[in-house]
Amino acid sequence: MNSSFIHEEITLPNANLEYYPNFLDAELADYYLKKLLNTLKWEQYSIKLFGKTIPQPRLTALYALNSETYSYSGLKLKPTIFTNELEIIHAEIAKLTGNTFTHCLANLYRDGNDSMGWHADDEKELGTNPIIASLSLGAIRNFQLKHKKNPTLKQTIQLAHGSLLIMKGQTQEFWKHQLPKTKKNIEPRINLTFRTIY
Repeated sequence: MNSSFIHEEITLPNANLEYYPNFLDAELADYYLKKLLNTLKWEQYSIKLFGKTIPQPRLTALYALNSETYSYSGLKLKPTIFTNELEIIHAEIAKLTGNTFTHCLANLYRDGNDSMGWHADDEKELGTNPIIASLSLGAIRNFQLKHKKNPTLKQTIQLAHGSLLIMKGQTQEFWKHQLPKTKKNIEPRINLTFRTIY
């Protein structure tokens, strides 16, 4: 892990965001990207959207320190125990944040056609004002936020290879976020989102 973190606070109303663009150095980020691409149990699940069942435009995998399931978008996922790599990454993020996370929802965006629509991580099992720690590996993608009550409030963050974004406080209550499609010819991206399920 990189011991000389550059820490950027992203100032938005009703939000608390911290961005660490060099949480992992390039060599370690490359290692984890290759390792996790080949070892995590990637699945493409289907969700219900506007009354229709469609395949998610990405692959996902759920890992945890326990057997608690996680439900979102009509899905109920049963986790697999953390791999060695996820344990190491989790330990470093826990050290930085002072928060022990129980689950890691991993997302694989295979190319620019894969995406994540507007949503907030505000499921009941995450509790009030959850802390979400999001590690990015691979292609740089635009992470967009918009305020739930004031649509003129928007923000775009380019999530770099090896970067860590921490969302906490009232962020999930007042903001939605998405990862839109891109027409650029880009390599795969893995996003590890650590969260605590009660």
